[in-house]
Amino acid sequence: MKILSGNSNKHLSEKISKYLKNRLVNSSIRKFADGEIYIEINENIRGNSIFLIQSISSPANDNLMELLLCIDALKRSSAKNITAVIPYFGYARQDRKVAPRTSISAKLVSNLITKAGADRIVTVDLHAGQIQGFFDIPVDNLFATPIFTRHIKRKIKNKNLICVAPDVGGVERARALGRKLNAELAIIDKRRSAPGKSLVMNVIGNVKGKICIIVDDLIDSGGTIVNATEALKKRGAKEVHVYVTHGVLSGDAVEKIKKSKIKNLVVTDTINISDRVKKVRNIEILSISNLLAEAIKRISNSTSVSDLFK
Repeated sequence: MKILSGNSNKHLSEKISKYLKNRLVNSSIRKFADGEIYIEINENIRGNSIFLIQSISSPANDNLMELLLCIDALKRSSAKNITAVIPYFGYARQDRKVAPRTSISAKLVSNLITKAGADRIVTVDLHAGQIQGFFDIPVDNLFATPIFTRHIKRKIKNKNLICVAPDVGGVERARALGRKLNAELAIIDKRRSAPGKSLVMNVIGNVKGKICIIVDDLIDSGGTIVNATEALKKRGAKEVHVYVTHGVLSGDAVEKIKKSKIKNLVVTDTINISDRVKKVRNIEILSISNLLAEAIKRISNSTSVSDLFK
């Protein structure tokens, strides 16, 4: 087994490598003057099982192309098999046609990765579970729920908790966390006026006097989470804590979170977090490295990955 890192999240790759006591493959990934990406593997990998770590995060197009070219380079270097470890699977928000004459980017990206030569996919908290079916190769969709559960039990001593789904699509995720915390469930009834913009319409469930735990797969512009927090506070919530797997945090999202009534926003490092985010008082970063490393080890040893979540 060998591990190759793309440039999207070197810090996470180094943590995984350290956990597994397996150094990263020596490679050169750089750009020509016109922006074309150049990949070169600088050591023999013939007959090895390779785990390629690369998130499809900002800049999404560059990181996706880098992922595809790395897979191609590994294939042409006679790797035995290639597992694409994609902590953040970008383009997953377009998983169906929501309007006429639109693309289904999640399907296209899955086709590109498969055709490039990947033999298996490992990812974390897919935006939509059905994306696993877009691939004709095995997909391991890992969950950050155990990491969040441990953090909540350690940090939030109050037992008067309620898990909140920020929209109808997130109910299953909130319910899974609620089962582990023995907490009730509430749902935000949300309407979108345009992509990236949301308006909270109603809160389903009694949140008065309770500590609300909003759980979601990603936070982008921050509008949904901030609006949800406002709605919960208006209905008497004591505190609002937010747990999100992928901290996209585009545009002025960090400023929104900073000025909001969110007590604490917890994100994982599936996406490389900038230094300006680390300095914000109410944003905390948890590492997903041990979970990914353990999954890689189990796949390499042909043992159960699902046992990680029992």
